[in-house]
Amino acid sequence: MPGPRYWPVLRYVVMNNPVFLIIPTYNERQNLEPLVSRVFALGISGLRVLVVDDHSPDGTGDVADQLAKKFPGLTVLHRSGKAGLGTAYVAGFRKALAEGAAVVCQMDADFSHNPAALPQLIAALDNGADLSLGSRYVPGGRVVNWGVLRRGISRFGNWYARKVLRLPLRDLTGGFKAYRRGVLEQIDLGRVSSVGYNFQIETTARAVWQGSRVVEIPITFTERRTGRSKFNFSIMLEAFWKVWRLRRERPADVKRET
Repeated sequence: MPGPRYWPVLRYVVMNNPVFLIIPTYNERQNLEPLVSRVFALGISGLRVLVVDDHSPDGTGDVADQLAKKFPGLTVLHRSGKAGLGTAYVAGFRKALAEGAAVVCQMDADFSHNPAALPQLIAALDNGADLSLGSRYVPGGRVVNWGVLRRGISRFGNWYARKVLRLPLRDLTGGFKAYRRGVLEQIDLGRVSSVGYNFQIETTARAVWQGSRVVEIPITFTERRTGRSKFNFSIMLEAFWKVWRLRRERPADVKRET
């Protein structure tokens, strides 16, 4: 449950602004029910959860449909097949904006993101941020259950993207975020081209370049407990070359990283 210091903020945000949480899924049958239960157990009145399922072979979409009967605040967007994390989020963002969302949050379906941190991300928006990032690499943030190789790849990937794009943020590849509506509208979702995890880098970069105030909130990231990781070599390769392509779109008047 969120701490008492967050409740005034949550009451203000939820009572005055529709808040959507987007959760993309592909073969997350074992994780989805306990995750959704914990999200709604936070007691954030009026919170709407949108599951975007890419026709998971393990029946995750069917589980989501059953959960929608149990939780009136949950809806499911079924897609015809696996088309990438980035396109799943874009589809979810578009639906949330079309349904009047003023705040749009996102998180993984595998419990790598602790739902208990969601109120903190929302609270950061009420305190003046336009986009809040759950960060593993700021003081207070940490990673649990990763080996040395995976830690090294993640650290290097974040350093690499930060230097190429000249962004003053420590965790560009994380997927636990909360956006104000205006940020997503200004990003222009039709221009977002990343399919894999580079989507996280691209959306944050575009937010910074358009002048959004971005803050990092320390979180504990825990490697999934069940199921298989979606991380692979093709995802690494996309991130390697797409940051250079994205750099060409960086406005000339944006301040460099300090």
